[in-house]
Amino acid sequence: MTDRTMVCANHPDRETTLRCNRCGKLICAKCAVHTPVGYRCRECVRGQQKELETARQLDYMIVGVISVVGLGVAIFLLNPLGWWGFFIAPVVGGGLADIVRWAVGRRRSRYLPLAAVIGGVVGLLLSLAFLFSRFAYSSALGTILIQALVPIVIGGLMLSALYYRLRGIRI
Repeated sequence: MTDRTMVCANHPDRETTLRCNRCGKLICAKCAVHTPVGYRCRECVRGQQKELETARQLDYMIVGVISVVGLGVAIFLLNPLGWWGFFIAPVVGGGLADIVRWAVGRRRSRYLPLAAVIGGVVGLLLSLAFLFSRFAYSSALGTILIQALVPIVIGGLMLSALYYRLRGIRI
């Protein structure tokens, strides 16, 4: 009987008994990526991620534009409701995520939620700039900041719902 030591494919100085559950390559604990179905090597994980990334370059722009317009319009519609808008904002954010998914043909990318949030923040800032311009000459600074707090919270609630729904987490 021969005594063969098994070593990592990437680190020949490390002994291991761990194998990638997809390709069977020997990997050490540093090379192993823990997945829901077991440990895999980095090459198999990268290959799998490429299969799941189906978004095109134009999709990021579509997502950004829809988020800018959608969040900006939603803030103007929910702002007059005051604190009642806090309850409706996550539902609107989830609906906006469904619109975004429909617009990009349900294509996926790990960066699409980030593009949606960046567009949403731009929409929030534009709507705040418009609100500040309306109240700047008629109110004191403290009143303006209090009036800006409601749209900021509403926008934050919509952005968080938009992000997590696009990430695949159901809320």
